Amino acid sequence: MAAPRARRRGRRAGAGPRGAWAAAGLLCAALVALACWAQLPPAPPSPPWAPGAPRPPVGVLLWWEPFRGRGAAGRPPPDCGLRFGLRGCRLLTDRAALGEAQAVLFHHRDLVRAGAPSPDGAGEAAALAALAAAGARPPGQRWVWMNFESPSHSPGLRGLRGLFNWTLSYRADSDVFVPYGRLRARAGPGDPPAGPLPPLARKRGLAAWVVSHWDERQVRVRLYRRLSALLPIDVFGRGGPGRPVPRCGLLHLLARYKFYLAFENSRHRDYITEKLWRNALLAGAVPVVLGPDRANYERFVPRGAFIHVDDFPSPAALAAHLRFLDRNAAVYRRYFRWRRRFAVHLTSFWDEPWCRACEAVQAAGGRAQVVGDLAGWFES
Repeated sequence: MAAPRARRRGRRAGAGPRGAWAAAGLLCAALVALACWAQLPPAPPSPPWAPGAPRPPVGVLLWWEPFRGRGAAGRPPPDCGLRFGLRGCRLLTDRAALGEAQAVLFHHRDLVRAGAPSPDGAGEAAALAALAAAGARPPGQRWVWMNFESPSHSPGLRGLRGLFNWTLSYRADSDVFVPYGRLRARAGPGDPPAGPLPPLARKRGLAAWVVSHWDERQVRVRLYRRLSALLPIDVFGRGGPGRPVPRCGLLHLLARYKFYLAFENSRHRDYITEKLWRNALLAGAVPVVLGPDRANYERFVPRGAFIHVDDFPSPAALAAHLRFLDRNAAVYRRYFRWRRRFAVHLTSFWDEPWCRACEAVQAAGGRAQVVGDLAGWFES
């Protein structure tokens, strides 16, 4: 991975929904004490180790385990060498080891939620503020803002201006880029394809959609309503017309369908989630995508591997195209040509961000920076 690069943060975007989470205000107040470390001291002129001597391992502390809402000390850290062939990383979960870390990862959703009052009147954000105010943050330590939600679901951004040194997210212009998934080139004939592709005879359904948060106001729900009047679409998940995922498992279920509706909950740059990578490409269904524009998808996926809703003037035209592909097997199979050259890699949010942050520290050396307008960049 290339060394993290300084860049212009985007201009400040318009204010989000008024009062987005009352906890955001508490977060701002709790984190104001962190401004004391917004400007890092200059890097030392030479490394603290002797020339030619092996460099000490890079310590990276994970403050919260992403998407679990608790500290990361609940299970042993991964081995970056075994997982990614990356040596020289010391992954930390004990917050008492703060002084030993060259970088600390803070997951945004947990950071904002921690700003809310807890039963005992304290909160994680307040504890962090007290920690920084007490001067417990070592000079030169990088604090990394980590987020995998879209701007539409990331409240409290404006309270974090100038407080972090790096960004880690699915955005390709993050300091540490960790997408939800990617296509990797197959190493050779022995490298398996992107997942089991059942014969067409086993694809008994036309289209499927898995949705966990049903909201009639969302573009994706409105589009589903129009398409479902024209096509048979099976919906799974919580809310709306969804049914429970059967015991065979998600991938086996979706492999029975020709198409998968990879509809994102909001449309933002580079916000392409497991709906594309796992539910469609890995499962062996052709993705019908709703998210950023086609050009954005084509930065990561071959243009002939997916169907974009923007390519059609109406839901009726899209439905007609899907019916055409259903009747023409040879044309339908063209959407799987990418599997000859690529396999799907799914990101593990437990170990991959952690190890990639270590790799970034190794590559960056002593160079320091401060993320100024975090909200303006992320919402652009």
